[in-house]
Amino acid sequence: MVRETKLYDVIGVSPNASEAELKKAYRKLAMKYHPDKNPNDQAANDKFKELSAAYEVLSDAKKRKIYDEGGIQALKEGGGREGHGGAFDIFDMFFGGGGRRHQPHKGKDVVHQLKVSLEDMYNGTTKRLSLQKNVICDKCKGRGGKEGAVSKCMTCRGTGIQVKVHQIGPGMMQQIQSMCRECDGKGERINAKDRCKTCNGRKVTKQSKILEVHVDKGMNEGHKVMFHGEGDQEPDLEPGDVVIVLVEKEHDIFHRQNEDLLMKMEISITEALCGFQRVIRTLDDREIVITTYPGEVIKYGDIKCVLGEGMPIYRDPFEKGRLVIQFKINFPPDRWTSPENIKKLEKLLPPKDEVIVTDNMEEVTLHEFDENHKSHNSRNAYDEDDDEGHPRGMQCQTH
Repeated sequence: MVRETKLYDVIGVSPNASEAELKKAYRKLAMKYHPDKNPNDQAANDKFKELSAAYEVLSDAKKRKIYDEGGIQALKEGGGREGHGGAFDIFDMFFGGGGRRHQPHKGKDVVHQLKVSLEDMYNGTTKRLSLQKNVICDKCKGRGGKEGAVSKCMTCRGTGIQVKVHQIGPGMMQQIQSMCRECDGKGERINAKDRCKTCNGRKVTKQSKILEVHVDKGMNEGHKVMFHGEGDQEPDLEPGDVVIVLVEKEHDIFHRQNEDLLMKMEISITEALCGFQRVIRTLDDREIVITTYPGEVIKYGDIKCVLGEGMPIYRDPFEKGRLVIQFKINFPPDRWTSPENIKKLEKLLPPKDEVIVTDNMEEVTLHEFDENHKSHNSRNAYDEDDDEGHPRGMQCQTH
């Protein structure tokens, strides 16, 4: 039992019709109402489009099954909806709304990026942003012209779209949907002499708008600040929203990772072994002092942290993350002191491993590594034989 028979009625067959019966009935009617035979008959052209839409569904076994079980609504809601430009594109025109295209209830949202510094996200701030937006024309109240001057576009019958059908083979039709050029997809037309002089028939005018964007403490990159109803205005539509997306500027010292602040610090080998103090200026312009004590060894790549000196927690700004510090040790240059001092230093440092060098060992020299230097291409003495069958580069000894 099929849910509805509208598509079968268009082609003039029963729901139990076989594939051959369906095709035969369609071809008979398609020849009768084809646009080539009825170039000036709009009713015939519309009938042909109805036939093509119905046949596209019923000739496909999968779509026909969905239609039989749930009707046109099941197809429109996604069942078997693999492509564009087929029967689904004109269901609303012929079976779901009296030839009027579906209009959204709300305009599009407008998205803008706003660059803010790490200091702004740490301390909180307010930014003023100037935007251009469309507003309903005050002169014509969004009509586009004199009252009663707006008429439905007869080319597209107010739908804003045109559907052209081409026969690409026996029983095979292709439908191409495009925006109506006569009305630019609006479905309406206004004579030039009746257009509003303020908006020139566009129904909207440009207006500058200043938005104050409040950046709260702890907000991070990608955070969205919404201004509801501040998007472009259109007649008969609820304005969309303006969405401001925060983009973090790169900082010279700190790098943010969630609620933590990361930084790198260079210290000397003396500081690494004997302790040091360093002053760090925070993002809210305070000065904090970090201290290590003599005998507390800081190794290259060591990571330490200061609790409560990271980023404020969003919506809980009295709580903060960590200040994370990674250390780099700067060593002195070669021959930085006398051999005598080196011996004195050696006595103070932990003992080094002693190596016993024997006569069987070969001593080599260390050189500075240059990554751009290429080793000499030494030829393999055995990679190629000469005409005598001897390896090239080797000579036979003669007596």
